Amino acid sequence: MKFADKLFFTTVVLLTVIFAVFGVWMLNSNFSQLLNRELERGNSESRMFHFLFEMGFSTVEEYGDEYAVTRTMESIADTVERDGSHCFVMQENGDFYYGGELAQRQQLTDELKNLAVSLTGNNTYGYCVRQIGDRHYMLTATVTEAASSPLYLGFCRDVDTVYRDRQNLLNQYRIALLCLLFAGGVGIYVLSRYITRPIRSLDKLAGRIADGDYGIRSHNKSPDEIGVLARNFNRMADQLVDQMETKVHEAKQKEDFTAAFAHELKTPLTSIIGYADMLNSVELGDEERREAYFYIYSQGKRLESLSHKLLELVSMDKSPSAMRPVNTKSLEENIRTTMRPIWKQRGIRGKVNLAKGSINGDEELLLSLFYNLLDNAVKAMDKEGKGFILLKGASQAEGYEVKVVDNGRGIPREEIGRITEAFYMVDKSRSRREGGAGIGMALCQKIVQIHDAQLQIESNLGEGTVIRILFPKVQGTGKSSERLPEESDES
Repeated sequence: MKFADKLFFTTVVLLTVIFAVFGVWMLNSNFSQLLNRELERGNSESRMFHFLFEMGFSTVEEYGDEYAVTRTMESIADTVERDGSHCFVMQENGDFYYGGELAQRQQLTDELKNLAVSLTGNNTYGYCVRQIGDRHYMLTATVTEAASSPLYLGFCRDVDTVYRDRQNLLNQYRIALLCLLFAGGVGIYVLSRYITRPIRSLDKLAGRIADGDYGIRSHNKSPDEIGVLARNFNRMADQLVDQMETKVHEAKQKEDFTAAFAHELKTPLTSIIGYADMLNSVELGDEERREAYFYIYSQGKRLESLSHKLLELVSMDKSPSAMRPVNTKSLEENIRTTMRPIWKQRGIRGKVNLAKGSINGDEELLLSLFYNLLDNAVKAMDKEGKGFILLKGASQAEGYEVKVVDNGRGIPREEIGRITEAFYMVDKSRSRREGGAGIGMALCQKIVQIHDAQLQIESNLGEGTVIRILFPKVQGTGKSSERLPEESDES
């Protein structure tokens, strides 16, 4: 059963119970008031009958009980028996002086006798309401000592009007309740459909998203709980789509990684196997043999370098680095000493200028980061005698910024976002000639992440590349580093 139907039936049942209970209470309360009023009226008339009977009986009692009763009733009957009321005078033995025939006709004889029997001792008055046939009567009985023996004065009042009124009201209320439930049911049905419409809309949205329509979203902006649910639903859908896109991207990266790794292994292994087979099966001269040995050695070293970089890339996630403040000046001296002969050999003007400060990190990883960036800059040079590389660091309000600037070949804008993927190379043939395998920038990206730093790459084809790395402030110092006059060195 749908939620709207549950809401409809539950509300209708609840309203039915409430109106039924309220109606029964109201009808019973009204009936009790009317019945009590009739009972009070009947009791009053019964006492008046008792009073008038004793008054009239005392004036003629010397003529005997039977004659006195007859004359008394003849004189007061018109006064007492009004509005359907009837009087009875009954002897102690159960015989009637007055009204016996009427009592038998109305089947009141036994009820009057039982009521009279209940009057004993100080209990001289009693009443009851009885249904006789299809009518209701109020019966009262009193004892009078006016005659020579006790007489029972009975009084009968028809109260069937009260019961008929109650039945009429009950019938009317049933009709009114049915009309009310019908009208209310229609309203409740429409209202339940209206209230649950946003939920049905979310259900349809969920179904469409499950079918692959990931771009659809709910437009419910109401401030109520359903509006909040719709907004959370949209947020959940956005998160799921982002996660799916991330998973797809990761799967594509793993697929590319596997393909590139297999390709990188295939090329040197082919050379090694080919030259080894040549040495084994063909008689070669000394020069040819040395050339074969050289190719086997160089391709083996390439595989060794590739394996080391892969191990380094994998081990970074598994072995946490010991972070501590690293002096930028010690980094500067180490980098300058290492890069000076490389720049001199390639005819590149290089400059290292790290302003005094500190970076919170692992010194070996930081050196590996800067060596890889500078090595990539060296490989990007194709301007004989005009190449220039700058490694510059300075304190910023947000932390310590290091940038690597070169005037090499540059990177196409559409490929900048992919150069940190493992084995991705912009120019594969040139990279292999330079001894690269496309892992250096992936290592750099991983080192940057480990240090909670931010990496930004800007490049234009034919103009060069600028790589910026912003390291966070060293905790507890209030600032990332102390600004000092710039020092520089150019090789």
